[in-house]
Amino acid sequence: MSHINIEIKAISNNQEKIRAFLKSKHADFKGVDHQIDTYYNVAFGRLKLREGKIEHHLIHYNRENVRGPKQSNVILYKPNLESNLKAVLTKALGILTIVDKKREIYFINNVKFHLDNVNGLGTFVEIEAIDSDGSIGKEKLNEQCNYYLGLFEIKKEDLIAESYSDLLLAKS
Repeated sequence: MSHINIEIKAISNNQEKIRAFLKSKHADFKGVDHQIDTYYNVAFGRLKLREGKIEHHLIHYNRENVRGPKQSNVILYKPNLESNLKAVLTKALGILTIVDKKREIYFINNVKFHLDNVNGLGTFVEIEAIDSDGSIGKEKLNEQCNYYLGLFEIKKEDLIAESYSDLLLAKS
């Protein structure tokens, strides 16, 4: 399955406020997922195997490292939980880094919200406006992302350009 996102990631010290807002709007709460993202060495974009109870995918994506709303071109593959995919990828490509996080997952229509606590990095919020079939368009996705940026009072200096994997690699 291939789709585009317009997304932001930001440092968040006000997860309680965001959580309260999402609950007040009756956001669809998917749950809290402990996710292990194993990033692999690849020539283009990023490739990660996400292992969680709620979300379990092989994900390839390409995205610029810029602060604020940015487009991410995503391809998802849902592997069989019992497969040896991780062993194959590890042997063939080698592990770049591993991101260990607890993630609260919410949806309001096509907009996905993550309240993340990332081991070694801290707390973050992610907003992903998702167009899974090409019917929404980038302009509307940008509008949605910017709307929640303002609503959550996310400061420009709190926006993160990089992925969690990049931030962890920079620390090591």
